[in-house]
Amino acid sequence: MSLLCVQSAIAERADRKKPVHLEADRATVEDVNRKESTRVSIFTGNVILTQGTMRIKADKVIMKEDLNGFKQATAIGDLVSFRQKRDGLDEYVEGWSERAEYDSKTDKIELFRQARLKRGTDEVQGDYISYDMNTEFFKVISSKERGDVAGPDKRVRITIQPKNKSE
Repeated sequence: MSLLCVQSAIAERADRKKPVHLEADRATVEDVNRKESTRVSIFTGNVILTQGTMRIKADKVIMKEDLNGFKQATAIGDLVSFRQKRDGLDEYVEGWSERAEYDSKTDKIELFRQARLKRGTDEVQGDYISYDMNTEFFKVISSKERGDVAGPDKRVRITIQPKNKSE
């Protein structure tokens, strides 16, 4: 089973214009003066990637940067965590999974295996979650739908809290 959901607010707009910062125990960075291809950098050990209010924590991050400066990061860990402030609200979107893939060109993050996404008190869980940071559109897929019958997330689980009538 999959679920498509559209939310009304969007992720912090100013984040995409801020620099990306990476911290790690170790790093391997390709030549910064390359002219013809994608640069690949590998960060291992307690990796923290931040860009504005967005924060990704992982055991390992592989960062690819194209010639236009767009970045794609693959984060791997014993639960990668993701957090970003929602635009105009004092609220965060948070996510966890075994692997996360972030694309700065599309402002999209994908969570794989034991994926969980939380906004306020609402929460979704599944084998795979695709989350668009601009529109807050997300898609949740179970391991069964992805063809992994032995996967731990055979069904999608959703918790939506009732809204107060005064809101």
